[in-house]
Amino acid sequence: MSADKASPSFEAELVAKIQGGQTEAEAELYDKYAARVYYVALRQTRSPQDAEDVRAETFFRVLEAIRGNHLRSPSSVAAFILGTARNVLHEFMRRSQADGTDQSRAREPSVPSHEHLFVDSEVRSAIEQTIARLKPRERDLLRLYYYEELPRNEIARLTGIAEERVRLVKSRALKHFREIYTRLNVTKKN
Repeated sequence: MSADKASPSFEAELVAKIQGGQTEAEAELYDKYAARVYYVALRQTRSPQDAEDVRAETFFRVLEAIRGNHLRSPSSVAAFILGTARNVLHEFMRRSQADGTDQSRAREPSVPSHEHLFVDSEVRSAIEQTIARLKPRERDLLRLYYYEELPRNEIARLTGIAEERVRLVKSRALKHFREIYTRLNVTKKN
């Protein structure tokens, strides 16, 4: 494949190969998005077993939809996968609440974040404080763009921002993030 693995054309090619019955394309799609789905599920469920169940159900539904030609836009497969994961999570959480199983999970120690491998506690604290000081719209946009990696048109739809303004709003949000982060670090050093 010559297309960049993050490009919409690469994703469309991958979808076409899955629809053509190529199991290695299914494995490639899983390899590309499995960790992200697992992390989203782990943050919500706080249980590695539950996160694995959510991931398995998510990919079962995604592959079923792709094989059945039910995917509206093959180039936005990432948004489709994350949307499916959110739906599976909502169903899982509703079932857990109805069963009363969320009560036992509340007593389990929370799953440690993998962020500690990359960011020390002081930096993590500064980032959390910075994010808390951002405007809600800025927080939402940055989360959708960097964490959920949604395409610009999907971010525009979810936030109510005109698609041609998403890039500008993101740039301003990042600038505001840097200013707050810098101010917090200068204050700590003095």
